[in-house]
Amino acid sequence: MSDELDPETLEFAHRMFDLARDGATEELAGYVDAGLPVNLTNEKGDSLLILAAYHAHPDTVAALLTRGADHSRANDRGQTALAAAVFRKNSEAVRALLDVGADPDGGSPSAVETAEFFDLPEMLALLRPA
Repeated sequence: MSDELDPETLEFAHRMFDLARDGATEELAGYVDAGLPVNLTNEKGDSLLILAAYHAHPDTVAALLTRGADHSRANDRGQTALAAAVFRKNSEAVRALLDVGADPDGGSPSAVETAEFFDLPEMLALLRPA
């Protein structure tokens, strides 16, 4: 059996990643509800959740989380959805990820390290409430 995917399957997968990047929440959620693996990753290890967080789509992040997306999964560079949301200064996505147990210290760089490096005190306050 070949590990190679046929062109149609690859095209479909790329389209799903584009839906996450574009914040097409309802369409992407429909595919997940119909059987698309919620933790599908691309060639860089980016999950649908990481892409939605990085491209600042909190509604898509929330929809994927309610469908069981793994909030702790890191891409091939060690980055998590939480660190991506922090980098994009998206407090709504950060809160959604924290609410389901995302670890502010997980990944490399972690969300906390990202907030410190880019001097994002408002994000750090969300990650480390007083």
